[in-house]
Amino acid sequence: MSAPAGFQPPPYPYDRLDELKATADRHEGGCVDLSIGTPCDPPPAAVVAALAASGAERGYPASVGTPAFREAAAGWLERRLGVSVDAEHIGACVGTKELVAGLPQWLRLRRPDLDTVLYPAVSYPSYAMGATLAGCRAVPVPVDERWRLDLSAVDPADARRALCLWANTPGNPAGGLDDLGAVAAWGRRHGVPVFSDECYAEFTWDGPPRTILAEGDAGVVAVHSLSKRSNLAGARLGFYAGDPDLVHYLREVRKHAGFMPPGPVQAAGVVAYGDDEHVDEQRARYRRRLHRAAEILRAAGLDAPLPGGGFYLWVPAPGGDAWSLAARLAADAGVLVSPGDFYGDAGAGHVRLALVQPDDRLELVARRLGVG
Repeated sequence: MSAPAGFQPPPYPYDRLDELKATADRHEGGCVDLSIGTPCDPPPAAVVAALAASGAERGYPASVGTPAFREAAAGWLERRLGVSVDAEHIGACVGTKELVAGLPQWLRLRRPDLDTVLYPAVSYPSYAMGATLAGCRAVPVPVDERWRLDLSAVDPADARRALCLWANTPGNPAGGLDDLGAVAAWGRRHGVPVFSDECYAEFTWDGPPRTILAEGDAGVVAVHSLSKRSNLAGARLGFYAGDPDLVHYLREVRKHAGFMPPGPVQAAGVVAYGDDEHVDEQRARYRRRLHRAAEILRAAGLDAPLPGGGFYLWVPAPGGDAWSLAARLAADAGVLVSPGDFYGDAGAGHVRLALVQPDDRLELVARRLGVG
């Protein structure tokens, strides 16, 4: 008798783009890769210098984050987002993707009677995968026409089984801006912890940056990263902050598992969170690229609405066929984009463009499309 089949990981979404990348690469000048949101711009020189200067550290760093890093994160939250958080209610993480993917497992160990993760129906795929890896139900929450969570559509039975709700503002891929006060209130009303992924907060275009902590920390945790804000995706450093009980639990369970950002990286993070000038410069770059890319796409006959936040364009595909549009852009413009089904079935009629290439590469796309 054969053993029952176990979990088989699905293809990683971006691995499915190999054929389109080969098509785009055939253009003179090669592929202009707008598929993955990996920043191309350099991190600030002072951050790089801090990383180099701390390279002599050899001991195990504090899993929860060094006091200096947590104080820097607290200072940034107050300075840029207007909220006061005690450094004791902050924990470091090795980038935020590992936290997103591991969170359901850790929460379920604490609440084995619950088995459901709620997340935006159009969103970063790791929210659903984290639930799957924990043996939980991944239940998408519908989004409205502005790509915001429609919490009125959550089945009460799913809410009763929920370990957590993920919010993401500004949203990846569509750039929607949730009413985080309403999201927090929904979570408190239903007894569901809310985790708010705010890694694009500094790139909010419609109004000031926002955080779920603005109306208190009860039942909510904000998650932040230096990957986008400071062009430090390779350094792997972020933090989570908020509800004292939730943060304490996560700090302790992660300590047992040995999750710890390297000491030199945390030292660089102190400098990064202490400097706002480089972020203002990066905001200007992304704003310029978003507007120019939208202009190019519109000249090529496509609709290209600007996002409320983030550095992605979320482009409707003619006829709702995202893969055909992705193939057309690879063949005609040598540009690689992400079909919207990577971000959930509800995204299947769009493609996502990450504006993470220098201006001259965007102008190359314009020339290839004959709209330069």
